[in-house]
Amino acid sequence: MNGTAARFLRLGLSLAGLVTLAWVLTGTARPAHQGIPLPTDWSHRHLIFSRPGSPEQAARVAEDPRYWQQLHRREQRLALPSRLLDVAAAPAISHRAVLKNAKKFHRDWSQDIGPGASAGAGNYPAKFSFDSTTADCVNDFVIFSTGLTGTATQASIVAYNNLYSGCGGTVPSVLWAYDTSNEIAIPVPGIIRTSPVLSRDGSQIAFVQTDGVSAATVVLLKWKAATGTVSSPVNPTAVAAGAYAGCTAPCMTKFALHDSTPVFTDDTTSSVFYDYTGDTAWVGDSRGWLHKFTPFFTGTPAEIATSPWPVQVSHNLPLGSPVYDHVSANVFAAGVQDGFLYRVDPTTAVVTASGQLDHGLSLLGPIVDSSNGLVYAFAASDGSGLGVTADKAGVFQLSATFTSGTGSEAIVGTSTITGTNPQPLYIGGFDNNYYTSADGTGNLYVCGNTGSTPTLYQVPITAGAMSNGVAITTLATGNPACSPVTDVSDPGPTAGSATTERLFVSVQNNSTTCGSGGCIVSFVDTPWQATTNFTSGQRILVRGANPLLRFVKVVITSGTSGATQPTWPTTPGATKIDGTVTWINQGNPAIPLNMWLAGHTYNSGRIVDSNGNVQAVQTAGTSGATPPPTWNSTPGGTTADGPDTLVWINAGAPPIIGLSETGGTSAIILDNTVGSGVLAGTSQVYFTTLGNQCGTPATDGCAVQASQSGLN
Repeated sequence: MNGTAARFLRLGLSLAGLVTLAWVLTGTARPAHQGIPLPTDWSHRHLIFSRPGSPEQAARVAEDPRYWQQLHRREQRLALPSRLLDVAAAPAISHRAVLKNAKKFHRDWSQDIGPGASAGAGNYPAKFSFDSTTADCVNDFVIFSTGLTGTATQASIVAYNNLYSGCGGTVPSVLWAYDTSNEIAIPVPGIIRTSPVLSRDGSQIAFVQTDGVSAATVVLLKWKAATGTVSSPVNPTAVAAGAYAGCTAPCMTKFALHDSTPVFTDDTTSSVFYDYTGDTAWVGDSRGWLHKFTPFFTGTPAEIATSPWPVQVSHNLPLGSPVYDHVSANVFAAGVQDGFLYRVDPTTAVVTASGQLDHGLSLLGPIVDSSNGLVYAFAASDGSGLGVTADKAGVFQLSATFTSGTGSEAIVGTSTITGTNPQPLYIGGFDNNYYTSADGTGNLYVCGNTGSTPTLYQVPITAGAMSNGVAITTLATGNPACSPVTDVSDPGPTAGSATTERLFVSVQNNSTTCGSGGCIVSFVDTPWQATTNFTSGQRILVRGANPLLRFVKVVITSGTSGATQPTWPTTPGATKIDGTVTWINQGNPAIPLNMWLAGHTYNSGRIVDSNGNVQAVQTAGTSGATPPPTWNSTPGGTTADGPDTLVWINAGAPPIIGLSETGGTSAIILDNTVGSGVLAGTSQVYFTTLGNQCGTPATDGCAVQASQSGLN
């Protein structure tokens, strides 16, 4: 984007800010708007904005285009059906038996991206939507890094368009595929081991290439459609930085990362962060140096290499991905192995360190809530065991102006004794209540328990203050690693209708949802909403009288909820009238479901039936002989079982569904910008597998798109 175009776009966003300030502050329905180009990459998960609480706060956050992008991304209506397509978490042997009769999780497409290819654990694809209000078969695209060295027969990075099942022709189609290992006197092969970042208009991307040992380069790339395939990639023309602004696509330029000496440095942990308004980029390296580039995408790119830049933040240990926050005017980065969170002045390069947060060589994040001035970091092992007892896995929250200390901690399960290495605690996802609150009230969901069985936790946050995490459901046995958690909300079809909300997370092995092996799961985390229209079959996740317990409630009579949340029953199968809505209690999702057994006495509890629905005991008794009864498939409907008094009541579809993915998945990008009725197959989930399941035999990694319609 040239300077004139950029100024006009900033002016347009400023005018839009004036027009929409009222609904931003009040939370009322926003007016119709023109679509804007919408990049979605790793950085949009790490810099977030809850609702501004004042005109002054709104003016500050509105200076960052990511704020407007977030509004467009989260407030478009999604194409989310109301029915789950899989069965609930259960013991592996029972679950596999039930799967024979259950509908499967829906994958739209899976593309072979090379032998052993993967974006890598914790790394994100990047999605570009040409217009935030509609789907575009030609101009929308998604980018996957392959994690492989680029060669004449293997792309290091690939993009697909024609993404949606409603598009004609081949779905998807390779838009471009490149071997980016061309060098200009910089001996670094083309292996991409972090996440790519998009320019504002989608015409350029940036990423880090590495040899994984001692050297890395920052790559800026202009792409061209219809250039290359995965097995026959194109080499973009490599040019010097001074020639990049005018080069003909496909072309690229590179900057070697080095310290102030200069001595080359590596980078396998830090992605490039791009500040749209300042045309400035930031990236860390393996020896703790923070690098600053400006101009970047819109001028002649250059690294600032005069004192005090680059600045050594973490001494000789790797930095995580930096995040620049306009409101506090700070760059934040985690010391991945030293366990400190760092705050860097972007002008003076003065570095401020927190206290040590992580003692397990794996501090991840940060997530910066720009509106509330809060920074979240994720520690796999908090050091609380002092080498004698087990540490805890913890989410730390600090002020965006911290000067030292560790802030506050929410515990999310156990870790291991200090000195051992637990699984990483990947970043979590905030729910819609948090995004729409004016004071940082809502929930953060994270896959914790890093030293034991991976467990989904809900961290309640009230006016910015965290409580310890509440275990929602176990995701796997043993101790496999998870992925980051991604949350998505659907505002509902009409004004006054309930928001539907889901989160997505993966485990690498031993899944309790998919039966075994790696799995990506989707879990309902929709909250109760006052004076809201709910329809039969909708599910919510609520807190019981015991603050450590959560329950799934299912609508069995459509209606409008009351003005205040009711006191919920805790017995599975119990009903509750709320305004004109009738709910049934499905039970605590932390308690596994079992399959029906013949000749078994059931006094209480629940099972999952052969249709994949939860059945709760309404009247105690002994079940009949095989085969099982013909189950009533309507929520609230009853089924008599056997010659005894046993009666079951349908408590609705379970909250969790899964799709088997060998080795689990990379981090997950959600394209939740397209409403229903535009193109079939819109609103998608994108990721790569961590294990090999593409090709014949299955020795290759996959780039995957799965419909949210298949995830709900």
